[in-house]
Amino acid sequence: MNIAKRLTSLEKKIGYSFQNLDYLQIAITHSSFAYENQDDHLSDNEVLEFLGDAVIGLILAHYLVENYPFLDEGDLSKFKAAAASTNTLASFARGVSLDKKILLGKGEVKSKGYKKKTILAGAFEAVVAAIYLDGGLEPAKKFLFPLLQKFFQKIKVNDFKIENYKSALQEYLQRDKLPAPSYRTVETSGPEHKKLFLVEVKLGSKLLARAKGHSKKEAEQKAAHKALKKILGKKLKALTDEIFLIKRKG
Repeated sequence: MNIAKRLTSLEKKIGYSFQNLDYLQIAITHSSFAYENQDDHLSDNEVLEFLGDAVIGLILAHYLVENYPFLDEGDLSKFKAAAASTNTLASFARGVSLDKKILLGKGEVKSKGYKKKTILAGAFEAVVAAIYLDGGLEPAKKFLFPLLQKFFQKIKVNDFKIENYKSALQEYLQRDKLPAPSYRTVETSGPEHKKLFLVEVKLGSKLLARAKGHSKKEAEQKAAHKALKKILGKKLKALTDEIFLIKRKG
């Protein structure tokens, strides 16, 4: 496939039409290809990779603050690091067929550079930068947001250590103008020196979760954790009907 066809095909795959296709060509040009074709005076994608890293960071921060307002700075940083990792960006790159479109030198092709995560992640960053330079921040967000949404839908909240699950749950519910969850000790068992508390957390009359702990505080945190897993771990849809019902009743 010649370069022009690669670019046209990639435009369709990423869903953005470039005003200046030179940006996209640079984005998919690895340094090994530029070096082997010096007579063509090609620019490689390293500078765009640098810019793309910053653009992705900005868009990712915007996405997280907008969609996870209940997380504190430390937890947001954990989510951000996961989404901006080499593994994740390489996965995004494969999703838009960059592994098939990137221009590599003969040596890199021989060593299957199109499978290397660092090369793919760098190319993806460069493509984001190319979109940003060609059309601005909004087209870059439009391209990246759906990828981030799919990524975070697959993540379960217990993949990350959130420091205070009760606060996280309450802030999430408040975002949707819902009442604060209520906690109740349902059962106490075990000897005095090693009591076990069963606590339930509810949203109105709707039971969100139950959990056990060796203190009420521990049980409440575990119950809130389970409730967040139920909400976030099921693509934010598990409680939709109940939430709307509670809103109507309220």
